[in-house]
Amino acid sequence: MSELTVPMTNENDIEARNKQAIQAGFDAWRNATGSVFDLLAEDAKWTIVGNSPVSRTYDSRKELMDVVITPFNARLSTRLVPAVRGIYADGDMVIALFDAEATTRDGKPYKNTYSWYMQMREGIIVNVVAFFDTIEFTGFWTRINPQ
Repeated sequence: MSELTVPMTNENDIEARNKQAIQAGFDAWRNATGSVFDLLAEDAKWTIVGNSPVSRTYDSRKELMDVVITPFNARLSTRLVPAVRGIYADGDMVIALFDAEATTRDGKPYKNTYSWYMQMREGIIVNVVAFFDTIEFTGFWTRINPQ
């Protein structure tokens, strides 16, 4: 074995399984058969970084869905579709870099790039730090009424 060869260890196995779970979540989201949010623990923490109307830490899956995701989707006329650029794992952390786009209720495009840092435990997401273009998001969020 060369010095550059890394033997498979339990950590490598965990990283591979976590990456596969996240990739499956994104595939389901893209195919409209589920989403990455299906992998969230009920008590998962989700932090949206930056200065948007929704930037803060959410203390449960339900809170995130009720305050951010459901009102976000209500502002769209077509569903948000992700295009993954890459999924990376280090220990229990999986990082997803992806673009996503949809059409808003006023007929304009919504396009954003996201980077999510997802801490996993036994195949479930327990903590997330999310980055995205908050200027693009805020313009969309304040322009469109979710009703």
